[in-house]
Amino acid sequence: MTPVLSRFRLITFDVTNTLLKFRSSPGKQYGEIGALFGVFCDTDELAKNFKSNWYLMNRKYPNFGRNSRVGWQQWWHELIGGTFSDSGSLIPAEKLCDLANHLLELYKTSLCWQHCNGSIDLLNYLRLQQQLATNHSDNEIDNNESRNHNKKAPIVLGVIANFDPRLDTLLRNLKIKHYFDYTINSYDSNVEKPNAEIFHLAMRMADLKDLKPEQCLHIGDGPTTDYLAAKNVGWNAALIHEKNSSYLIKKYGHKIEDDFVFPSLYDFHKKFSNDFIKW
Repeated sequence: MTPVLSRFRLITFDVTNTLLKFRSSPGKQYGEIGALFGVFCDTDELAKNFKSNWYLMNRKYPNFGRNSRVGWQQWWHELIGGTFSDSGSLIPAEKLCDLANHLLELYKTSLCWQHCNGSIDLLNYLRLQQQLATNHSDNEIDNNESRNHNKKAPIVLGVIANFDPRLDTLLRNLKIKHYFDYTINSYDSNVEKPNAEIFHLAMRMADLKDLKPEQCLHIGDGPTTDYLAAKNVGWNAALIHEKNSSYLIKKYGHKIEDDFVFPSLYDFHKKFSNDFIKW
């Protein structure tokens, strides 16, 4: 195991714009699927109204409606209906239901999602290091006592995402689910980032004896929901963001540190594997 990995026992990832990204904007995707159902809207209008309806629904029914009268499917149906309605197309209820269900299924697949730059190489690297560490640990056990088949890997990999219950299906369809020992979606766990409890849950689910916050690393693209949230519970954090650190520090404050901001997982992987990051 490399020196840098000897410091971490749990590494978790965000999903959207960290591991995976949209192939095209929701506005464009909604426009294409709407056209299949005979609903025609301007793509720019759809993009603008998707964003406004996203914020509206999150204010009215946080966490995809988890603790409200609407479940996550109905939450998306209302967001999709609002997006098209605000773009000039009031869709009859039955057609809207069919269109929304089609979009919900489509957004589980590689037709809408693709891997972020460097994500597969980094996951392969971490999986290899995980296997090497496990083999080394097993050899030590063989030399001293009988093998414990239930022993946890010295490094645990997980996902912490503000996401609905489609998360595991999406990760499986994009062929990255097998890299992770567990996944946490905010809907099923009933807690969202940046709430500290979701990071405490991640530590419990890692099931590592005497795991300490400073032995955990979270990687994500959200300055507040990923980076600062992880830092606030004593974890290490890496921020994957298209904006440079100067912009992010000016906007979010000096708790965001230049050394831990990276433009992509590719850049993070290069520095991480060569132990160039001073944690």
